[in-house]
Amino acid sequence: MGTITTSDGTEIFYKDWGSKDAQPIVFHHGWPLSADDWDNQMLFFLGHGYRVIAHDRRGHGRSTQTDTGNEMDTYAADVIALAKALDLKNAIHIGHSTGGGEVARYVARAEPGRVAKAVLVGAVPPIMVKTDANPGGLPIEVFDGFRKALVDNRAQFYVDVPSGPFYGFNRPSAKVDQGVIWNWWRQGMAGGAKAHYDCIKAFSETDFTEDLKQIDVPVLVMHGTDDQIVPYADAGPLSAKLLKNGTLKSYEGLPHGMCTTHADIINADLLAFVRS
Repeated sequence: MGTITTSDGTEIFYKDWGSKDAQPIVFHHGWPLSADDWDNQMLFFLGHGYRVIAHDRRGHGRSTQTDTGNEMDTYAADVIALAKALDLKNAIHIGHSTGGGEVARYVARAEPGRVAKAVLVGAVPPIMVKTDANPGGLPIEVFDGFRKALVDNRAQFYVDVPSGPFYGFNRPSAKVDQGVIWNWWRQGMAGGAKAHYDCIKAFSETDFTEDLKQIDVPVLVMHGTDDQIVPYADAGPLSAKLLKNGTLKSYEGLPHGMCTTHADIINADLLAFVRS
């Protein structure tokens, strides 16, 4: 574990496990979490002989609690700096939710040879918010509500999200895992309120259409049909269509946080794609 310092003085925390000679897999977390959200997948792929890396996005986790640069262009620039510092080549980038947007923007801009494949899991591209060009998106009032809840009582908001829609624990048949809820809260509260507030705009209003069109490497798009955070119909299928070499894999009835609630299923499919 270590840090890099970006050009604007931000310290980005990262984990880097495994042989430096092994193929690297880089994990990009969702809002408002940290690299810790990938613990299960990192241990799984480490056990299969890969080099596994995950960073805390600026303003999140153990990285600097930034008041500026909390938008997708800078997030991607931070990943470019991390890839250069760690000399990552032929890497596979896996992003969940907001991290999927970060992956799309980074991979579209990455230096040749840096990226072999990418995965978008319950990811925010092409664009979440409802616009004239995206009539199936969520109304801006939904994200205004997120901002208000964060300002009014961030600690309670960060209990409500994982207790309900994030993992589908609000569904009648759900088996609620209190430890998962606490761990989500722990990760969220470690980050900075200003960065998290700004990131709501970044994940909801950024249009990744052109990024997706520019990506040449194989991309697996994984999305649960019962995703209550990034609704399936306006995300996964649309992203897959925009990609030159995209494959959509849908998961009937699975929630936004399926990497945690159904790790065995997701890990097996990720491994098959990585090895393909």
